Amino acid sequence: MADAPAGGGLSIKPMDQFEVLPLFGGTEIRMFTITNVTLWMFLAVLVITLILVLGSRGRAVVPSRAQSIAEMAYGFVYNMVIDVAGKDAGKFFPYIMTLFMFILTANLLGLIPTAFTTTSHIAVTAIMAFAVFITVTVVGIVKNGTDFLSLFWVSSAPLILRPILAVIELISYFVRPVSHSVRLAGAITAGHAVMKVFAGFAAFAAIAPLAIIAMVAIYALEFLVAGIQAYVFAILTCVYLKDALHPHH
Repeated sequence: MADAPAGGGLSIKPMDQFEVLPLFGGTEIRMFTITNVTLWMFLAVLVITLILVLGSRGRAVVPSRAQSIAEMAYGFVYNMVIDVAGKDAGKFFPYIMTLFMFILTANLLGLIPTAFTTTSHIAVTAIMAFAVFITVTVVGIVKNGTDFLSLFWVSSAPLILRPILAVIELISYFVRPVSHSVRLAGAITAGHAVMKVFAGFAAFAAIAPLAIIAMVAIYALEFLVAGIQAYVFAILTCVYLKDALHPHH
């Protein structure tokens, strides 16, 4: 967590925990190199499979814990999709459910000591964000044709302001994947960096009790952030999907 430099004092390196490393030794990372990112993404998929597939395959009247979690997650995400994007967005529920469960599980696994948080890397969150952007854009064009352009034309605004608002709407539309991905990666990175800083302060006997108390509080907060960030990513996907299905202002 913290290293003591030769000159004394304490050297805390909160960003070292985000370093991508080959899983089976070496230093060079190629396209198909298995890294710590690969491992923890696989574990996230494995946990989701155990809960949603194996845990609920019995479909018991009195559900097990795994089945209860699966049913609550299913109902929560399905209601969110229908309430935000409309009933015709129900066909996209499996996609949004997959995004929500992967982000939530990856965030929670990242809170295990010595674990790697995959959602702290912009490379991971950007892929998901651009996939949402491309999917939403294609759906909007296929479903609405040229009417999809009405998303950028604010017909309720005064005529003289409409061209200016159209440019603003166009820019904000293409910035969506950037903000969508940076929001998640930034929140997770910041939280984990702060946790490591306070963990490093625990090495000082004089302030160790305060550092530990602060660490526990921040750790509890990060549990909340893990769920909130998964929810925010999913609900923004629903909002973007609603714009694609119903582009008229």
